[in-house]
Amino acid sequence: MATQKRLVSTLLDRCGRTYAAEAGITLADKPSPLYRLLVLSVLLSTRISSGIAVDAARELSRAGYRTPRAMRESTWRQRVDALRRAHYVRYDESTATALGDGAALLLDRYRGDLRRLRGDGLTARLREIPRLGPVGVDIFCREAQQVWPELRPHLDGKTLDGARSVGLPTDSDGLAGLVPSGDLARLSAALVRVSLDRKLADGVVEAA
Repeated sequence: MATQKRLVSTLLDRCGRTYAAEAGITLADKPSPLYRLLVLSVLLSTRISSGIAVDAARELSRAGYRTPRAMRESTWRQRVDALRRAHYVRYDESTATALGDGAALLLDRYRGDLRRLRGDGLTARLREIPRLGPVGVDIFCREAQQVWPELRPHLDGKTLDGARSVGLPTDSDGLAGLVPSGDLARLSAALVRVSLDRKLADGVVEAA
């Protein structure tokens, strides 16, 4: 039977890439990468494949919409076109509206800087962002814990489901103790991936 240490090592090797990294975001405690993570979290919140959402985040970034100001100054049509280029088509029009409204909210309340949301009440403030429901908030916090230590450990239901699927501890403290704190975002991403893919989970267990 695989040890927990080997399981975690295999998880990180095989599927420990964060969604931010997949979208080409070098996460840092700076306004632009944090905003790009927020946009990615909004895109991942809809019932659409994670691959399409990641591609859409990349396309919006290529179009230059890397800050709330740039997003707000883009037209609704430009945002729709960028989403459609990434085949984000089921929710393209409503998402384009939500991204514009969200950018305006961030500029009006937080001067376009997500670091101003940090602290007590973060979850409630994130929920004010259009289209960012509980799922999107968890996505943002899972990934932002890489650069916001006060969020650690953020191991939500999806990550614990993934832990259960490969035989790892299903309590946050026990799971967090298996990796250095700086690897929690990667571990969370890996566990979410195996929670969504039984074949991937089985492959990790067999390889470990």
